Amino acid sequence: MGKFPRDAPKRQVIRALEKLGFELIRYREHIQMRRPNSDGGTTPLTMPAHRTIKGSTLRMICTQAGISRDDFLHAYYGKN
Repeated sequence: MGKFPRDAPKRQVIRALEKLGFELIRYREHIQMRRPNSDGGTTPLTMPAHRTIKGSTLRMICTQAGISRDDFLHAYYGKN
């Protein structure tokens, strides 16, 4: 599998997260997203609204949201 992108364009990151079931809630200084869970709860996700998202920030976002590295990279690079 490929590496985490160093400086990922935020639009591509948002698209990948939407493929993983997250929905955009708020887009201002920070981008807020959430994903409904099967138990009725939600998984929140917040990231900076910079033009590009650094790889280290992206890894931290995935860790906190419970997204595996492979799942994110499949969604990000468009692989099935």
